[in-house]
Amino acid sequence: MNTLKYQSQAVAKPYFVFALILFVGQILFGLIMGLQYVVGDFLAGAIPFNVARMVHTNLLIVWLLFGFMGAAYYLVPEEAETELYSPKLAIILFWVFAVAGVLTILGYLLVPYSTLADITLNHLWPTMGREFLEQPTITKLGIVVVCLGFLFNLGMTILKGRKTSVNMVLMTGLIGLALMFLFSFYNPSNLALDKYFWWFVVHLWVEGVWELIMGAILAFILIKVTGVDREVIEKWLYVIIAMALISGILGTGHHFFWLATPAYWQWIGSVFSALEPLPFFAMVLFAFNMVNRRRREHPNKAATLWALGTAVMAFLGAGVWGFLHTLSPVNFYTHGSQITAAHGHMAFYGAYAMIVMTIISYAMPKIRGIGECNCNRAQVWEMWGFWLMTVAMVFITLCLTGAGVLQVWLQRLPETGEALSFMVTQDKLSIFYWLREVAGVVFLLGLIAYLTSFFIKEKATA
Repeated sequence: MNTLKYQSQAVAKPYFVFALILFVGQILFGLIMGLQYVVGDFLAGAIPFNVARMVHTNLLIVWLLFGFMGAAYYLVPEEAETELYSPKLAIILFWVFAVAGVLTILGYLLVPYSTLADITLNHLWPTMGREFLEQPTITKLGIVVVCLGFLFNLGMTILKGRKTSVNMVLMTGLIGLALMFLFSFYNPSNLALDKYFWWFVVHLWVEGVWELIMGAILAFILIKVTGVDREVIEKWLYVIIAMALISGILGTGHHFFWLATPAYWQWIGSVFSALEPLPFFAMVLFAFNMVNRRRREHPNKAATLWALGTAVMAFLGAGVWGFLHTLSPVNFYTHGSQITAAHGHMAFYGAYAMIVMTIISYAMPKIRGIGECNCNRAQVWEMWGFWLMTVAMVFITLCLTGAGVLQVWLQRLPETGEALSFMVTQDKLSIFYWLREVAGVVFLLGLIAYLTSFFIKEKATA
């Protein structure tokens, strides 16, 4: 029994599957890093900390991009009410992106980074060596080719079909994602200038255009699982993305506080960053309001749980924890501390990892021909995965927050005498790092439970 409205939506499946495989890899490398914080020589010869960190963060970005692409290939045809322009192109681009990604990660693990730069001819166009953008120039060029083909495929699909607000917002976010990535090719020798434009990629992705992608996917899911009028959901969507763009674009200023930029950035960054929690709070109201007003009881309870959880965790991670240290007088002391890591972990999980798992939870039963949802036993496993991962991420965030507060107190705000050195301070934070590692293991167990739900074969009962 195939329940897809359009057969070409099935091209989303390899994107979703590969995204989850990379997600597992990201968590494993995160656990390795977490253990290296407290057992410094753990796998130090085979996987040095700097390599593990590079792989951990790169896998995060790549698996989310695969998830976004799969989500777009699934929802755009259904919203446009037409088949995908070229399913064959989508599959070709999948393999190009997957092979390039795997080879790049293997390069990080098997070849010294300086050697990798030499063999990929980085000297011809130097772009390597920056956090999150460590990919060789040749890989970055491959990403651009994949993005262009991806946007062409979606654009042609929308042009020949129905134009909806969900598709327009999604395409705006995806085009913005591609455009902002072009700043990764600009690598000025001046470090302050480099960091200034580096944030054009990193911040304007995660606190700008990615929020549009997240909002569009969430709106699509809520339309499907609640049966609320499309017009109502679209109005909410427009309000949310307007707030996200206004606060997110000027909120970039909170990264410019200490880059020798003009003093007005401290005001702009502080004021507009303080507004950034508002679209996430609106998203919480949006999700719960739509579910409460639902006209149907959708059988996929797990997907509904993921949708509500996304809104709440995104508000906590990106909104509340972001606000905790975004004002310049506070950021002066907390900048680059473990408080930053606490915010980053919960924000990425709540806003982006969870929205990808939301669309996978909703779409995969249909793609696999099971029906509207997995069987009850599979959904129980999936919901166990949700709660284990989410609660574990809350504990990881609290542990890192505690470590960050103590770090600031000992290293940057000593009561008497000299501040402690970085390494002495880190040694005093070890209890928080051990607790963070335990929570990380629980998170992995939750991910295993989530993945297990896909292997339970029993048919759903109507």
